[in-house]
Amino acid sequence: MVSVNTLCKNILNVKNAVIEDCNFFSDTDGVKHIRIRARPNKWHENDCPFCHKPCPVYDRHSSVPRTWRGLDAGGILVDVEYQTHRIICPEHGVYVADVPWAYPGSGFTKDFDLTAAWLATYLPRSVVSEYMRIDWETVGRCVNRALNDIEPERSRRLDGLVNIGIDETSYKKGHKYITVIVNHDTNTVVWAAQGHGKSVLTQFYRQLTPQQLSSIRVVTGDGAKWITECVNEFTPDCERCVDPFHVVEWAMEALDEVRREVWREAYNKAVQLAKAHPGKKGRPKADDAESAIVRAARAKAEEIKNSAYALGKAPEHLTENQQTKVAMIAENNNRLYRAYRMKETLRLLLKIKDVDEAASELKRWLWWASHSRIDAFKKLYLKIKRHRDHILNTIRLGMSNARIEATNNKIKLIVRKAYGFRNIQNMLDMVYLVCSDLRVPLPNRKPKAA
Repeated sequence: MVSVNTLCKNILNVKNAVIEDCNFFSDTDGVKHIRIRARPNKWHENDCPFCHKPCPVYDRHSSVPRTWRGLDAGGILVDVEYQTHRIICPEHGVYVADVPWAYPGSGFTKDFDLTAAWLATYLPRSVVSEYMRIDWETVGRCVNRALNDIEPERSRRLDGLVNIGIDETSYKKGHKYITVIVNHDTNTVVWAAQGHGKSVLTQFYRQLTPQQLSSIRVVTGDGAKWITECVNEFTPDCERCVDPFHVVEWAMEALDEVRREVWREAYNKAVQLAKAHPGKKGRPKADDAESAIVRAARAKAEEIKNSAYALGKAPEHLTENQQTKVAMIAENNNRLYRAYRMKETLRLLLKIKDVDEAASELKRWLWWASHSRIDAFKKLYLKIKRHRDHILNTIRLGMSNARIEATNNKIKLIVRKAYGFRNIQNMLDMVYLVCSDLRVPLPNRKPKAA
C-alpha cells in the first residue's frame, strides 16, 4: 500500500519536500478539502526564490502558516500549508524563502498556475475562472507566472532577426492600440507594447544590440511614416517593404470615395426630378412618363449605393447579380468605372513576379492616375509615388504582411475571449503565450514533440 507521504508528494508533483501531516475536512460551505502540511527538505529550506541559492535566515517563522491552493483531486480542494520564513539574498535582498511547489509570490502550486495558463489559451477567462474556482483577474496573474517560468528570458526572441513585420492593432473599440512585431521566419511575436507611433517603435529599436540591429534585412509594414522614419534611423541598410494588402486597401478607399461622390450626384438628381415632377395621388399609371423618369433616377442612385461589394471584389469572384451591377456602372457612369478599372489594374500589377515588368506597369499606372481627373486617385497617385520603391521591394523579395495580419486576428480573438482587458500587461502576456511556439506543460503528461 502506498504511504500518505508518497501519495501527497505525487499529488503536489514535488520532490524536494517533506510531508508532515495530511487532514481531510469540510468548510462552512460544505466543500471538501485535503489539507497537506509540507515543508522543503533541510537542503533547500533557505533557498532564494529567484537564484535558488542557499542564503542566511533573515527572521524567524511567521506567526500564521501560509496556505497554497493545489489542483483539485477528484473535485476535492487541495491545500498546502507551511509556516514560511524570510531569507536575505546577497543578490536579490530580503524575500520569503523558496518553496518547491510554488512560484515566488504565488498563492497556488506550480501545477495550478500552469493548468490555468493552458486553459486560458483555449477558453474564455470567465470559464477558466469558474472551473478553477478563482477570481477573473487571478487568471491573468497565473498566466504571467507560467509564462515567466516557460520563457524566463523573453529577450532571446530578439536574437537573429532577419525579416520582421510591424503593425498596430486596436484592442479597445478602436481607441487603444498595441504595436506588434512579428518574426516572418518563425511566425511568432517577438515584441509587443502598448500604444503606437514613432515613440513606441523607438523603444523596440533602442533595446536591440548593434549585432541584433545589423542582422535585420527586411522590414514590412503599412505606409505609416513613423515606421519608415525608424527604419531609416536605426537600420538604414535594410529593405523597407510596403505590404500589397495595404496598397490595395488604399485603392479601395479611393474607389469608395468616388462611389459615394457619384451616388450623391445621382441622389441629388433624383431629388431634383422629384421636385420638378411631383407625383399625383394614387397608384402611378403605366403610361405616366414623368413618374417613370423619377423612378429610373432613384433606381440608378440605389444601384450605385448598393454596388460597394461588387466593385470591391475581384472580377473572377463576382456573382451574376454583381456582374450586372458592374456592367450597369460601365454603361452609365464612366468616372466610377474608370476608378474601378484603376483599382483592378493596381491589384493585378502587384501580383507580377518580375520586378522590371512590375516597375514598368507601375509607372504606366501612376501616369494614368495622375491624368485621371479624379481627385481621390490623384491623392492615391501621390501616396503610391512616395512608396514606389518600397512597393517594388515587396515584389522583388516576395514579402507580405499576411503573417502579421493573421497575428492581429489572433490578438482580437484573445481580447474577445477575455471580454476585454483592464490590465494591459495581462493582455501582452497572453499575446506572447498564444502567438508563439511556446507549449504550456500540463502535469503528469508526456511532453509533446515540438
